[in-house]
Amino acid sequence: MIKQYRYAEISIDDIFHRTEEKTDVADAVAEILADVRKNGDEALRRYSERFDSAKLDVLEVTAEERVAAMAAVDPELIAILEEAAANIRAFHEKQKRTDFVITEKDGVVLGQKIIPLDRAGVYVPGGTACYPSTVLMDTIPAKIAGVGEIIMTTPAKGGKINPVILAAAEIAGVDRIFKIGGAQAIGALAYGTESVPRVDKIVGPGNAFVAEAKKQVFGRVSIDMIAG
Repeated sequence: MIKQYRYAEISIDDIFHRTEEKTDVADAVAEILADVRKNGDEALRRYSERFDSAKLDVLEVTAEERVAAMAAVDPELIAILEEAAANIRAFHEKQKRTDFVITEKDGVVLGQKIIPLDRAGVYVPGGTACYPSTVLMDTIPAKIAGVGEIIMTTPAKGGKINPVILAAAEIAGVDRIFKIGGAQAIGALAYGTESVPRVDKIVGPGNAFVAEAKKQVFGRVSIDMIAG
């Protein structure tokens, strides 16, 4: 016997006007961003404990933690990450733009001057999966472009970051890493806190809350795209 199912009729208009869930996320993110902007590190610590079960006295990953992560990762995987980094670097080197000046016969001078950003923020997801590729693909092009400083944020579940993520950051050349994730991390990068410096541009993927946070801070800070 074949069961017959009846499906509710949903129009295209219904699909494009599903706003309730989006509104809930937007409101929650707006509250988090305002909290981070007002309370800085204190808010970041509260959200880390609430969402990641991480009670953090120090938000930044230490040099010792970075060295330990490199030692903890299988050397074969390190070699794979280094090979991937070399391939990414070789490709993006070809995209590098340079200054030029053209002097016309009538004395008109035209040209282009490329000025790298002072500081960029890289958001790396750290929930149910590990994405070292995000670290490499977001950081290496910025380093090639001449960005002055790369700040990375990633959730620290239980206070710990996957060592593979930290190893990828070492290989890619990330300057500073912070143990924060979610909308609160985007807020920290956009506004700056006592510990986290404000950046000029935020790149990287994330969940609905991260995407919404990037959407809301756009204008105060540049972003790659909402989805990352």
